[in-house]
Amino acid sequence: KGFSSTFTGERRPKGDRIFEALGATDELSSAIGLAGEFSSEKGHTFVEQLHKVQCMLQDVGSNLATPLSSAREAHRKRTSFSEKPVLELEQWIDSYSEQLPPLRAFILPSGGRSSAALHLSRAVCRRAERCVVPLVQAGEADPNVAKYLNRLSDYLFVLARYAAMKEGKEEKIYVKPEP
Repeated sequence: KGFSSTFTGERRPKGDRIFEALGATDELSSAIGLAGEFSSEKGHTFVEQLHKVQCMLQDVGSNLATPLSSAREAHRKRTSFSEKPVLELEQWIDSYSEQLPPLRAFILPSGGRSSAALHLSRAVCRRAERCVVPLVQAGEADPNVAKYLNRLSDYLFVLARYAAMKEGKEEKIYVKPEP
């Protein structure tokens, strides 16, 4: 009948922004899964990190599915989201960034299958973040969830560049068309 339940048992319309954010997060996990498969075929060592990210996205979903306005303390305790995963992403970003040449131009999603799939994941991540931010601003979700998605998009960008570099694939550079 067009309604679904949150973790707290509250019934909301399927078009509610909570379900929009949950759907975007699920789509993000699927995109990362595809990127992980392409990356695994190339023997990339970061595939385990991608799997860990997918597991964290399940925790993101649990937090989103538990609107704070209707959550009891037991719900909040079970679905809380700490800053620790955000800090871990920042460490990963720093680690890969140190190995990359400086970025001197806009790059287009490219650089082989692994890299292109990671760029697609980054774009989906940005959409998921846009869906989550209003929930955080309304006090319905933990601010660390939005922070995690923000840093995750940066991680996926750096990882896409790293994958292209490791595979010896060229990143396509934006060239302004002549008028």
